[in-house]
Amino acid sequence: MIKAGAIDKGMCLLHKDSPYLVTEREFVNPGKGSAFVRLKLKNLKTGLVLKETMKTQDNVEEISVEDIPSQYLYADEESYHFMDNESYEQFEVKREGMEDKILFMREGDTYKITKWENRPIDILIPAKMVYEVTESEEAVRGDTVTGATKTVTLETGLTIKVPIFIKQHEKIMINTESREYVERVNS
Repeated sequence: MIKAGAIDKGMCLLHKDSPYLVTEREFVNPGKGSAFVRLKLKNLKTGLVLKETMKTQDNVEEISVEDIPSQYLYADEESYHFMDNESYEQFEVKREGMEDKILFMREGDTYKITKWENRPIDILIPAKMVYEVTESEEAVRGDTVTGATKTVTLETGLTIKVPIFIKQHEKIMINTESREYVERVNS
């Protein structure tokens, strides 16, 4: 147990029987009354964000989570299957609450799996990743009235808007958090 005043950004806490990551912390010391902290907490199981205010003298439970580099093997109807890169042990991560992660995962790639009490609770997708364009509309020369973008499908099935000069089989970098095109990658 630690005091709420000692909470820092990046810590993991057990709050309402769920693991949370502290994404923002603001210390407030008003002229009257006791000091408090405003927190923005991300639920590591569901991904939902919660805003909490706690008095600095309140007790909170800090938990330890570990990020394990693991290779994505395949998916079935209920789970994503991974292999720990160090122990070669295979394990499952339930799809429930993580259905959108499959749009960024490729078989054979390595991702960090967040584990708490030896149970996988999250799949960490890098902020920027490179994908191949598998389907692309043909752009018409001079067609800039629509903002000069078109929709393409990536190798994982994700569809995004890209500039009209992007062609099928080219590699592009995307921001996985905003699902937006970043740049074309020459390989």
